[in-house]
Amino acid sequence: MNLSLQLARRFRRGKSNNRYTSFVSLSSTLGIGLGCFVLIILLSVMNGFERELRDRLLAIIPHGELFSVDQQGIVNWRVFRQVLGEDPRIREVEPYTKITGMIQQGSELKAVELTGIQVNAEKPARWQNEVSDQDWRQLRADQNQVLLGQGILKKLGLKPGDKVSVVIPAITDDLTFAAPKVLYLTVAGSVHVGGELDNLIGIMHLATASEQAGIRSGAQGLRFQFVDPFAAYSMIREIGNGFPQAVYMSDWTRTQGHLYDDIRLVRVVVYIALSLVIAVACFNIVSSLVMTVKEKQSSIAILKTMGATDSQIRKAFVYQGLLNGLTGVFWGTLMAVLIAPNLSTIIGKLENLLGIKVLSGDIYFIDFLPSQLQPRDVVLTVIVAIALSVLATLYPAHKAAAIQPARALH
Repeated sequence: MNLSLQLARRFRRGKSNNRYTSFVSLSSTLGIGLGCFVLIILLSVMNGFERELRDRLLAIIPHGELFSVDQQGIVNWRVFRQVLGEDPRIREVEPYTKITGMIQQGSELKAVELTGIQVNAEKPARWQNEVSDQDWRQLRADQNQVLLGQGILKKLGLKPGDKVSVVIPAITDDLTFAAPKVLYLTVAGSVHVGGELDNLIGIMHLATASEQAGIRSGAQGLRFQFVDPFAAYSMIREIGNGFPQAVYMSDWTRTQGHLYDDIRLVRVVVYIALSLVIAVACFNIVSSLVMTVKEKQSSIAILKTMGATDSQIRKAFVYQGLLNGLTGVFWGTLMAVLIAPNLSTIIGKLENLLGIKVLSGDIYFIDFLPSQLQPRDVVLTVIVAIALSVLATLYPAHKAAAIQPARALH
């Protein structure tokens, strides 16, 4: 076996004679392990939020929109829908008309954003979990039916079958003021997207929405679902700039992009903060090795007189500190790899046991704590922790190699 590694193992076992040195060494190992564990867990949670944002929220809201600048709407929208739908980068093109108004129920008023879409016989795949089959069938039954977000139904005390009136602004071509219109609708059921959208969203028939909004072509705009939602910013501008009609352009990064920005920001902050925690734990390696060098001066001097080189002594203390770091990294990473994939289940059981809710569906777009373990996060965390552990050994190793036998044995 390598002499330096043998010395490292002997010094590591021998330091147990000094309880304080052993405590500092143990605390460094525990600190590194805890830092790796928490860092991997939190990165997995951030990955989970990003996955849910992509698979849940971005499956419902349009990735991009083109809408007319005037009341004419999108001229020949059926042709554009067919042509654009042939682009392999576009998953779906859908006509829509949007109305913003106030729902009045008794003395209560609630802002609502009604979106008129084509209500086909078969429910679209992206609405499978957000709208029940029964509510979708009820929506199809009548042109004046509407699906409202659960938050709206709860606030106004509405239920399926109730009649509601929606006050919508009257838009004129010359931008003069006109008396608002009142649209009478019947509640067909609910939509549950999650978060603030449940307090605003509404779905109705495209023909009814276009008629009430005064859209002469039958569709105010086109909504897009892209194969890669994170390419929406460039894609919608490419389509809009080449569109033969004057249109406004919008994409999900403008309306919901703050959620993605928050996730990325938290990921960076978490990584920096917990990397510093691991670095602080590595300072304990410095302390324990410095104390070990102080205690083992005589032993080091004897080894040098027996022919041990400065390089071998230096490597012995590097290996000793690295063993502490590797032990912490191994156990911390192992626990994180075992717990991270099952974190949602564990937190769910704790919520049921304690009667608390970590995430409220009324505030966030999900009501559970997501987690997705990615190998790159594990590898990067292990590399950073090991690198910091090695850096922490350099100064004590240099001090050990610099010991002069004549002075140490004096």
